Amino acid sequence: MKGAGAAIIGLLLLAACAPRVERPGPAVADPALRDYVFHAADGATLPYRVWMPDRDPPRAVVVALHGFNDYGNFFAEPGNYLRERGIASYAYDQRGFGATARAGLWPGSAALADDLRAFVRLARARHPGTPLYLLGESMGGAVILTAFANGRAPAADGVILSAPAVWGRVTMPWYQQAALWLGAHTLPAARVSGRGLDITPSDNIEMLRALGRDPLVIKDTRIDAIHGLVDLMDEALDGAPRFETRALILYGRKDEIVPKAPTRMMLERLPERARARQRVAFYDEGYHMLLRDLQAEVPWRDIATWIEDAAQPLPSGADRISADVALRE
Repeated sequence: MKGAGAAIIGLLLLAACAPRVERPGPAVADPALRDYVFHAADGATLPYRVWMPDRDPPRAVVVALHGFNDYGNFFAEPGNYLRERGIASYAYDQRGFGATARAGLWPGSAALADDLRAFVRLARARHPGTPLYLLGESMGGAVILTAFANGRAPAADGVILSAPAVWGRVTMPWYQQAALWLGAHTLPAARVSGRGLDITPSDNIEMLRALGRDPLVIKDTRIDAIHGLVDLMDEALDGAPRFETRALILYGRKDEIVPKAPTRMMLERLPERARARQRVAFYDEGYHMLLRDLQAEVPWRDIATWIEDAAQPLPSGADRISADVALRE
């Protein structure tokens, strides 16, 4: 009996330390774009940046989603590149990141996907009749996959996924899963960093140093936020069989953040009937932060070409490398 009592107390203590999810409040107004701020339905304010070409209307519009612990400024250089080619780009700080009110707290994957749907509706209203594309880097790619998986896909003409975060639990060893669960349920507010892990996210060292000085980039992450990210990656990987839209999927062969095995699994799960509309490009010299690597202009040019005409071969030839070769362990 004493043992059972101790077990009950232990479970109660674990429940008291459940991972925190900072979900949106109830809707109080229609979403709106005003003065470089995206006002979500619950009143949350999410800053956004825009790169608008001189021509009106633009050839196309890109709505870009940043990765974990990053914010909308990630798209500054590719946004300028696309602007010079007549393509407009928007990138907002996703809820829980950048200059949003509760940066560092995980908002839940449903909130991230709902914000994307609302922003896309507003961008379409601002640019009626103009083709609109979604671009997601890492976690941003996972948000897009999740948004398309549940029957309420954003109204996009195509999707670009750059190193999508699909490292779900099914591809993790049991001890990683156990350590994550234990940390999220005992010390959810404890913070960890990637320092000392000997992982190279990009070969652009000056860019990485600038991120280290940027106060809007999160350096020390709550364990429950990592737990939430893994939940999102689970959903993204599970949603791959229902991802049927036209897409360009980019992956660097030197990626040390999202492993090859989950990327291969995601690609294998894509629906066969959509393969003709989905192109995959592998970059021999690419790291996880493909769009900010030293060779970043190579995928930028591929993206601009694909937006102009999805049937054209990519200038880099990265779409001619087979997954069997590129994702070999």
